Amino acid sequence: MIILISMQDFNLYFGMGTEHILTWAALDHILFVAALCLRYMLKDWKKVVVLVTAFTIGHSLTLALSATGTVQFPTRWIEFLIPVTIILTAANNLWQKDLLPQKQHRLPLIYFYALFFGLIHGLAFASSFLSLEGSEGLIGHLLAFNVGIEVAQLLVVLIILSVSFIFVQFFRIPRIWWIRISSVIILSVSLKMAFERFPHNKIPNQTAQQ
Repeated sequence: MIILISMQDFNLYFGMGTEHILTWAALDHILFVAALCLRYMLKDWKKVVVLVTAFTIGHSLTLALSATGTVQFPTRWIEFLIPVTIILTAANNLWQKDLLPQKQHRLPLIYFYALFFGLIHGLAFASSFLSLEGSEGLIGHLLAFNVGIEVAQLLVVLIILSVSFIFVQFFRIPRIWWIRISSVIILSVSLKMAFERFPHNKIPNQTAQQ
């Protein structure tokens, strides 16, 4: 199947994808990626690629299903579930006791976290994508949007791994301390987000003004 998309459309949807990650409004997605990558160093880049790929598969699937109208989910609950995924990922980091490389006969749980939570994040990506999407060129637009997200996401991953390298290698902070301190900060911010976004905490504007 040949996917045709003009350079103007590609740039438009690619830009939407990058902006969906590289803005202050995307702090929740950045925190999630940070929580996923905290336990890895630059030398673990292959593992990080697998991790990011799992997340990509998840969010690409629900993004496509949402864009085609196959799946519909209330936006307010999506916005609430995003910080919940961050909370669970950061909490999982806190449970880590041994960072020494070991032979494992099965994939670590974090890879399944990335895949499953990617499904939820894909629904959030869809709200941004569908705000501009029409009925024509859907596949090409989805591709450009996803490429934009992945480029921005990989940039975030590179920054996180670099910061971890600096603190652990140059400032000599034990890795387990770095992971736990950073995870506690992320956990605190995401708990606040989850409380603020819980649907039943939101009061309609009309009610608030009365």
